[in-house]
Amino acid sequence: MSSREDGVEDARELRKPFLHTGSWYKMNSRQSSIMGSSSQFLRDSAISVVACVLIVALGPIQFGFTCGYSSPTQADIIRDLHLSISESLMIAAIPNIIGWLSISFAKESSFLFMGRLLEGFGVGIISYVVPVYIAEISPQNMRGSLGSVNQLSVTIGIMLAYLLGLFVSWRVLAVLGTLPCLILIPGLFFIPESPRWLAKMGMMDDFEASLQVLRGFDTDITNEVNEIKRSLQSSSKRTTVRFADLKRRRYWFPLMVGIGLLVLQQLSGINGILFYSSNIFQNAGISSSNLATFGLGAIQVLATGVTTWLVDKAGRRVLLIVSTSGITLSLLIVAIAFYFEGIVPRDGNLYGIMGILSLVGLVAMVIFFSLGLGAIPWIIMSEILPVNIKGLAGSIATLANWLSSWAVTMTANLLLGWSSAGTFAIYTVISAFTVFFVSLWVPETRGRTLEEINSSFR
Repeated sequence: MSSREDGVEDARELRKPFLHTGSWYKMNSRQSSIMGSSSQFLRDSAISVVACVLIVALGPIQFGFTCGYSSPTQADIIRDLHLSISESLMIAAIPNIIGWLSISFAKESSFLFMGRLLEGFGVGIISYVVPVYIAEISPQNMRGSLGSVNQLSVTIGIMLAYLLGLFVSWRVLAVLGTLPCLILIPGLFFIPESPRWLAKMGMMDDFEASLQVLRGFDTDITNEVNEIKRSLQSSSKRTTVRFADLKRRRYWFPLMVGIGLLVLQQLSGINGILFYSSNIFQNAGISSSNLATFGLGAIQVLATGVTTWLVDKAGRRVLLIVSTSGITLSLLIVAIAFYFEGIVPRDGNLYGIMGILSLVGLVAMVIFFSLGLGAIPWIIMSEILPVNIKGLAGSIATLANWLSSWAVTMTANLLLGWSSAGTFAIYTVISAFTVFFVSLWVPETRGRTLEEINSSFR
């Protein structure tokens, strides 16, 4: 047996628990006659794919809950555990069941560090795997909308953390943070593996069975099967990919676009704003800052929902250009408002007007971010990376995203303490550059299969 056959056989053995879990998944067309009523709901392609997306979307909800946890709890944690600002920053910067429980039962800051580290490891994997999985199982005409569910779930998780933080202590909130993963783990046993991953590993029978389940048992999948096989044949002349291969345009260009979008997404300052939104609202003169933060989270969910509806209609590039242009203008308004707040008398009418203006700009920034820059970079990254480097390149892009997130989160509170106006001015400049980046280099991927997108880079 060749080394490739050995590898395929090893991979098949490793995946057996998942391939055989859920009787409806593993069976091919000859076995479908013995399938019971439990598989009836999967007869329709849209229902099948949406059901899979809703299950894996629990991961991003966990992700969002982790992101949103800091805002309503930061002040209470610092007070109860006698933490310094630098310790609190570190905890917030290293953004799952064990991690939350560690936080909930914390007696000192070391428990918080360990909990956040464990959560960060978990959501780091989730943030890459979920959008790729959704992209690989979705029909091309639904891929954008279903891909946006990833970011929609993140915003729902953030909003839930804000909402529940109004009513329960930070320890109870940490326990509630375990629920998405507790539901996700058993749910994973009832969804099919990605057909493209199975095809890449040489499991052709399993690949066709999985694709048939996802598209519906009455659907002819011959054309899609052949297209995926042709794409794999053209990219499998060498099975291993080295870092040196990334110098080729078909690899470095989509990787540059993917990394660029994910880094610029974070450098817009969104995580710093969301993590410390309560503090920002207090600085803007809002008395009930936690309630205002929840309102911001609800607005973000609604705006992301609009993106889910628009992304397959308007296209990725148009939404990104509108989004980044709106972010730039909104951040500029906030920067100007904070600048004048610092130079006008606090008891004057102009100071109050500037406080309202900064709040309007902040809300507008979150809305425009949710309309494109929040969801679409992950969609495009999952679409444009060639299948034979998707693991390596996707890991690099995700690492770059999280390093940028860490840098923004670590510096946001310090920068805001230095100068609120200066902080938002920096974010404004970066967002303005993002407009040019999208206009010059980001391709439109709407209505194209993953194989068509990959072949366009050759």
